[in-house]
Amino acid sequence: MKRMFIVGLILFFSLGHTIRGTEQPCNNTNMPLHSKTTILVIPKSIERPFWKAVKRGAQKAADDYNLKMIYEGPEIETDAAKQLEILKSNLAKKPQAIVLAAIDSKAVKPYLEEAQETNIPVISFDTGVDSPIVKTTIATDNYEAGVLAAKKMAELINGQGKVGVIVYDQTSQSGINRRDGFIDTIQYDYPNIQLIPTQYSGTDIKKVEEITKNILKEHPDLQGLFGTTDFISLGIINAVKALNKTDQVTIIGFDSVKALGDSIREGVLAGAIAQNPFEMGYKAVEAAFKEYKGEILPSFIDTGFTWYDKSNIDNPDIQNLLYE
Repeated sequence: MKRMFIVGLILFFSLGHTIRGTEQPCNNTNMPLHSKTTILVIPKSIERPFWKAVKRGAQKAADDYNLKMIYEGPEIETDAAKQLEILKSNLAKKPQAIVLAAIDSKAVKPYLEEAQETNIPVISFDTGVDSPIVKTTIATDNYEAGVLAAKKMAELINGQGKVGVIVYDQTSQSGINRRDGFIDTIQYDYPNIQLIPTQYSGTDIKKVEEITKNILKEHPDLQGLFGTTDFISLGIINAVKALNKTDQVTIIGFDSVKALGDSIREGVLAGAIAQNPFEMGYKAVEAAFKEYKGEILPSFIDTGFTWYDKSNIDNPDIQNLLYE
């Protein structure tokens, strides 16, 4: 009888040790035990091809990590008020983490403070937010991308002439950084290139076309234009073609929507800088989940950029970056 009692005690403590040994450590006491972790992803737009590619990457990460993803954003990429409304309404639902591509990097700060008060970690992607509340930023190094655009432009126009840049707004950090990288490089490294005043277009391609035509009317000797997004690049292309100035104006684009690849093959677009939106979406959701679990993240995660033109557009690595 005594022997059976001792055996029972041994089994009891062994079972208890086995159960505790299978428990997974968690540094966040809000981790749901019986439901999927929810990651809220707020892009700048849900309509543009770039953001659709981002969504595919974000969804792949959610599937890989068994997460629930909410992907909600404005239709128009400059609609900061709508984005703030989406952020505010979803904060009330208390997701486990937020991934945000801020349209207005300053206007979002009060909402980030609210997230911090309720222990919701915030990850920024595509464009940074200057706030210690943001745990990390997943993005292209947009300043260096602008530097590369300037160097390619200078090379293509033999280091002399008149050039300009069109940006979508003055509040999104990604566009500002691309602009500054381009302008700083031209000003400091290429004294024989003259910069005309920067123009801001919003997200309407027709507006880009109008701005481009006005630039060429005011500066008929313009030799180059840098478009800092896919739709700006396409608007510039349309205007230059309409004015029959494709042989005069060297156009450098940004992003890798398929229509830009077609323009490169036509010889209208000299080349463009491709980001990796799928990788950006994947890394952003992955980082949000890791931060929620308590892992330490670097302050910046670079998803890279690549120059492409006629010489390499058919390479498999470039083809993988093109999207509809």
